[in-house]
Amino acid sequence: MEIRIENNLQPKAKPDPTSLGFGQIFTDHMFVMDYEEGRGWFDPRIVPYGAVPLDPSVMVLHYGQATFEGLKAYKTAAGHIQLFRPYSNMERMNISNDRLCIPRLDVDFAVDAIKQLVEIDQDWIPSAEGTSMYIRPFVFACDPYLGVRPSYKYYFMVIMSPVGAYYPEGINPVKIYVEEEYVRAVKGGLGFTKTPGNYAASIKAQEVAHEKGYTQVLWLDGIEKKYIEEVGTMNVFFKIDGVVITPALEGSILAGITRDSTIKLLKHWGVPVEERRLSIQEVYDAHAQGKLDEAFGTGTAAVISPIGELNYGGQIISINDGQIGPISAKIYDTITGIQNGTADDIFNWIVRVK
Repeated sequence: MEIRIENNLQPKAKPDPTSLGFGQIFTDHMFVMDYEEGRGWFDPRIVPYGAVPLDPSVMVLHYGQATFEGLKAYKTAAGHIQLFRPYSNMERMNISNDRLCIPRLDVDFAVDAIKQLVEIDQDWIPSAEGTSMYIRPFVFACDPYLGVRPSYKYYFMVIMSPVGAYYPEGINPVKIYVEEEYVRAVKGGLGFTKTPGNYAASIKAQEVAHEKGYTQVLWLDGIEKKYIEEVGTMNVFFKIDGVVITPALEGSILAGITRDSTIKLLKHWGVPVEERRLSIQEVYDAHAQGKLDEAFGTGTAAVISPIGELNYGGQIISINDGQIGPISAKIYDTITGIQNGTADDIFNWIVRVK
C-alpha cells in the first residue's frame, strides 16, 4: 500500500530542548490507518496531528481493546537519523494484538510507515545529550457497539514526541517501593502484553509509592506475592555475587526490548546471566550477606535506571551506597552509544531512516 501524505500547513513552534520532559509535546504529523472486517487494513496516511472524532460507543472506551508500543528515533553527530530495533517492537505488538483479538499488522509495512513519519518530522528530533524522539504506535477498537466481542473496526496510529530524560533523577539511582497489597498481573492474563489495562492496574500502587517518596513500584507475583516480576515501566535486574539475575518470562511480565538487549550484551561480555524466579527475600538476604552488588531497571523510556534504594515492608536497604554500579553504567553507555551512533552496532540493531 502507498502511504498518502497530507502536509501540515500550520507547523508548530519547536520546543525548548532543555525543558522537554516526557510525552508532553507532539510533532506536526501523525500516521493513521483503518481496519474493517472483511476488508483488512487500508488507507494508510500521514496527516497533520490532531483530534480523532470518535462515537461515544466505540468499543475501546467500554472494553479496553487496545495495544501500544514505544520506541525512539535518534539524531547522530554525523546528522544521521536512526531507530533502535523497530522490527522487534512491531513483532511484539503483534504478540499483544493476538492476545487481545486485534488484527495483526504487517511488520515491514509498519516500520516503513514509522520511518516515513520520522523523516517528515525529522526537524523535531532533539540532538542534546539524553534527548530523543519518542514514537508511540497504537491500535484501538473503534467499532460503535456496546456488546462484548472483538471489534470489527480499528485504527492503527503513530504519534511522536521529542523527549528529555524520563526520570527527574536521570541516570542517578532511583528509589523503588516494593508493592505488597496490589497485584499487576498473573500468568494467563495480560501481563506479557502492552495494553492500557496493565498500566491502569498499576496507577493506584504507584500513587501510594509517590506519596511515600518513591519513584516507582516493584511488583511481586500475583499468587504468592513473594517473587519479583517487574517495575511499573521497566524490567529489573539484580547483580548478586557476580551473577546478573532477572525474572524469567513466564507470561506475567513484558518481554522488554531493552531487557533483551541487556541480556545479549552481558552474555557478549562474558558476564554470567540467569533468567529465573527471584524472590524479594533472596534479594534482601543477599544484601545482608554483602552480596547484592547492584540493581537496575531497563526500558525504552529511561534505557537504564540504577536502583539505589528498596523499601519492602518498611525495611529499607541501600544498594551500592546509592551510587550507579559499573554494570549499569556500562550497559547504559553501550546502548545509548549504539542508539546515538558513537558505539559499534555489533548486533545490527540500528535501522537507518536517513
